[in-house]
Amino acid sequence: MNKKSLIIIFSFLILFSCSKSDPVTGEKVIIEPDPTKRAAKIRDEGGGIFGDFNKTGKGSNTFDFASSNALWRATLKALEFLPLINADYSGGVIVYDWYSDDINSKEQVKISIKFLSNELRSDSVQIIAHKKICNLNERCVTSKLGDSFSAKIKDSILTEARSLKIEDAKKEKK
Repeated sequence: MNKKSLIIIFSFLILFSCSKSDPVTGEKVIIEPDPTKRAAKIRDEGGGIFGDFNKTGKGSNTFDFASSNALWRATLKALEFLPLINADYSGGVIVYDWYSDDINSKEQVKISIKFLSNELRSDSVQIIAHKKICNLNERCVTSKLGDSFSAKIKDSILTEARSLKIEDAKKEKK
């Protein structure tokens, strides 16, 4: 590198290291030089590396506890006949294993459910269903099932969730 390139790089480093302003608001940021005071300030503001875990305000990604969430309970109840692989409440996902009505059937279905919201609405749940067909040589072909199959599953979940909500409301009135 020549001398001119080093001077340009060095001047950019000095220029950008001196810039202590918020990139979003443009306000000047004052950084506390004492790390103990800085850590206490971050702690008191409810932040840190992982943010505030106890934040439950509007727009946060926290969900109600599973036993009080009607959609979650309705899904488990409506599809209780399916073998369960994974139920991650904090991630909002339930994955069922391959299932077939008939023991000797070469067709199996697998369903995954994603919860997009706690609200009891049709767009709060996303159903993904796959079908696996195996031939005599145990070679299998897997394909995604159509929206009509997923809609039927979603309707059964929403119907069950509504009835659970009604039951919960009756219990609260007593």
